[in-house]
Amino acid sequence: MAFWRNQKTRGWLYQLAALLVVAACIVWLADNTLDNMRNRGIKSGFDFLSEPAGFAISESLFGFQSTDSYWRAFLAGLGNTLKVAIVGIILTTILGVLLGVGRFSHNILIRGLCLTYVEVFRNVPLLLQLLMWYLVCVEWLPNVREAEPFLGIYLTKAGLALPWFGDVPVKAGFGIKGGVNLSPEFFALLLGLTIYTASYIAEIVRSGIASVPRGQREAALALGLSRGQTMRLIQLPQALRVIIPPLTNQYLNLTKNSSLAVAVGYPELVSIANTSLNQTGRAVECIAVIMAVYLTLSLLTSAFMGWYNRRSAIKER
Repeated sequence: MAFWRNQKTRGWLYQLAALLVVAACIVWLADNTLDNMRNRGIKSGFDFLSEPAGFAISESLFGFQSTDSYWRAFLAGLGNTLKVAIVGIILTTILGVLLGVGRFSHNILIRGLCLTYVEVFRNVPLLLQLLMWYLVCVEWLPNVREAEPFLGIYLTKAGLALPWFGDVPVKAGFGIKGGVNLSPEFFALLLGLTIYTASYIAEIVRSGIASVPRGQREAALALGLSRGQTMRLIQLPQALRVIIPPLTNQYLNLTKNSSLAVAVGYPELVSIANTSLNQTGRAVECIAVIMAVYLTLSLLTSAFMGWYNRRSAIKER
């Protein structure tokens, strides 16, 4: 048959057959799971999302009360996850690039410090680092009454308070009002994620710069550019094609690693889903929500970084 001899047609048919097999397996697993749950008297479905949650959330971007529904609780958890992920990605990029560039410094002390940072923080498990930073925040930092501001910044057991558009934080009783206040849980999580992920990004940046032919640097210096200008205008732009793909993986890892926030008591998505699961018993549904959210965030991050990679690619004439 001429139809079957076409290699492209056979390829499409094989893919369609594989897709049908996978879909059939998913349907069978779902039906079997629901049947077993019904036999054991376990409720299923997402109707619980409209019921009152009955628990409080210590911090939320959208404002949350215990009388609000479960779906609003999940929304609050998503907002907290996005807050630490977005801020963390920005900070870890800045720190990682500085460390990676610092590995090429002519100052042996700077090179040594950058290398030591990478080797220390990259080889200590993230969970231990989070617990360490949380311990520092709640045990070693001063109380609000004993704290003194530095450039309008308060770093106390109550968290980090920063000035914001002229609104300077000030002491008010047992707390601090004004500015932007970051809880010790959020601050410890952000600090741990940033410091840990930056050690990997530093190596990515270092390897990307090292991949640029040495002649590019020598030509730039011969034209009278300084070392700083050469790095900023010549080496880094050419290194982006090597840096961006693994950098995307680190952004994804940082977002997913935020689920370890439960260890320091920060109410992100997984923490709130665990509380909801314990109260409702809807394990499959709560886990499905977590999986769907992280899958969506990963796909959006990958799509954005793919667009940026294409935009920053070197165009051949």
